[in-house]
Amino acid sequence: MTTNSVHLRATAGRRILIVEDEYLIAMEMADHFEAMGVHVVGPAQDARSALAIIEGGERLDGAVLDILLRGDKVYAVADALRERSVPFVFVTGLERDLIPATYAAAACLSKPSDPNAIAQALFAWS
Repeated sequence: MTTNSVHLRATAGRRILIVEDEYLIAMEMADHFEAMGVHVVGPAQDARSALAIIEGGERLDGAVLDILLRGDKVYAVADALRERSVPFVFVTGLERDLIPATYAAAACLSKPSDPNAIAQALFAWS
């Protein structure tokens, strides 16, 4: 079995939240995940919208978070996901050493990131 088929099997049917303020990046990510059989929730373009989705009680199996959303940081969203035991991965243009130590265990990929690498980091626990 190929890595791609294992990946597709591990991700199919999952529900992920995408939090990204750059429209084209968000749509590209959403298209890629949907092609893998993942149901995309969002994309949310700001922390407030993402928190509303999370607090709305929708089932989430994971999340992809851009750290800087039009000048605001996404850490409140990461905290809300942690409280609900929802895995997440940061995909950002920030240097890793600028991310607070409380998120040291979180996967962090640099922009631009290959969507397959994002899926692998997000669903590595599967």
